[in-house]
Amino acid sequence: MIEQVDVVVVGAGPVGLLTAIELTLGGARVLVLERLGAPSMAMKAFGIGPLGVEALMRRGMAEAIAAAEARSFAEIEQAGAVLRGRTSKFSGHFAGLSLIRKDAQKEPERRPRPVDQQALEAMLAERAQALGIELRRACDVASFVQQADGVDVEWTAPGRDGRVRCAYLVGCDGGRSLIRKMAGFDFPGTPPTLTFYQAVADIDHPDRLLPLGWHRTSGGMFSFGPAPGRLLMLDFSGPPEDRQAPLTRQEVEAVLRRVSGADVRVRALESGSRWTDHTRLVDTYRRGRVLLAGDAAHVHTPFGGQGLGLGLVDAANLGWKLAAVIRGEMPDSLLDTYTAERRPAAQAVLANTLAQVAIMRPDPQAGAMRELMADLLQCDDVNRLIGAMTSGLATRYDLGSEWDEVGRLVGDRPIAGATLYELMQDGAGVLLDASADGGASRLVGAITPRVRCIGVDTGPSTLIRPDGCVAWIGEENSVAGLEEALANWFVWAR
Repeated sequence: MIEQVDVVVVGAGPVGLLTAIELTLGGARVLVLERLGAPSMAMKAFGIGPLGVEALMRRGMAEAIAAAEARSFAEIEQAGAVLRGRTSKFSGHFAGLSLIRKDAQKEPERRPRPVDQQALEAMLAERAQALGIELRRACDVASFVQQADGVDVEWTAPGRDGRVRCAYLVGCDGGRSLIRKMAGFDFPGTPPTLTFYQAVADIDHPDRLLPLGWHRTSGGMFSFGPAPGRLLMLDFSGPPEDRQAPLTRQEVEAVLRRVSGADVRVRALESGSRWTDHTRLVDTYRRGRVLLAGDAAHVHTPFGGQGLGLGLVDAANLGWKLAAVIRGEMPDSLLDTYTAERRPAAQAVLANTLAQVAIMRPDPQAGAMRELMADLLQCDDVNRLIGAMTSGLATRYDLGSEWDEVGRLVGDRPIAGATLYELMQDGAGVLLDASADGGASRLVGAITPRVRCIGVDTGPSTLIRPDGCVAWIGEENSVAGLEEALANWFVWAR
């Protein structure tokens, strides 16, 4: 008899693991299939944007994030890089212009964290294991067939090929997604024009690559540090012939000398990878019972480190919705809101990364635009706009409300002797009830157990979805619109 589960998630990277966690918290039985036999040690992201951090904090990983951040700072300080005080007033950059100031931001406490991808995957794997999520490695998906009531998935694995029937299939298998290709998603965009290098290398004269920060030259752009040996380079001579070919010490040295113009040698290469500005976005995040998340749905230059956070918020948005559909509490049409909400967020990231690349090119026109952008960033309003855009904090889903807060992802805050995120670790929604008579809580309690009701002293009353999105705000003691919001997101009024 064929094995059956609720959802098969393909890919055990950060996006796939968080998707599985969200689904499991929602009561779904999940199977994760991963092509690799062990977690990848390849050099990838060095940090997580604020919205990605918050998605993890809502699921109980605040302490793990803090510990990973402390390790990163310890490594940097041990290497002799003096950062504290020197960069404390800045919270990011645009096209290598490290001018996004904390004091210009609306919520400066919501910040990125220097947590590398290996540490991130480790904490997610630990959380998934604690939840009893089944992960099968060294499994290559060979085929799948959508049926009216499910998806039949087949895979190959050393000595243990398998087959399973699931209600839904979620592709979190990266920019070269096999699931996306097999399901026939359109993936339009722009071709690559440059090569982006990340490496950890031993340089014979690292002082010749200082000071810290991005440097634009006639050959491209580069940055060395502050993490020990960390090297970033943009080579505008064109895309690589084979991005997947092993990166050698000789190649890194040649590009570094050309781009930096410095007389340096690479004595050893610890790790490294290539990327491009290849930019694509699927036409929809869902085709029937197949859905995509993370790089499987969108690819762009990694400049600014926005892709990882974008994918984590995809997972946070999709997981609880898909679980609600599987439980039968919400209609299948709820899944259409996944594309409606997350695709515009990806479009915004693709647009700003393309714009960043445009003003990093080593030509006079790009240089003039770069100087103009640096001047504009001196204006607080512009600084705040660019900071919110690159951090993702500008994200607002269109939920049809005149309240600006409705549709936004809420930050953490002290609530009833704990914090908001601590109250959300089981995947439930939250009602912050500021009504004098507790009328909002009674209404919610009569309709759904999937929302935790918390009395608060200050208003307005606020309904928050499991992904941290504000779904409703009440006027004083009024509950007008609350029942509609509950029907939209928590209980289907059949």
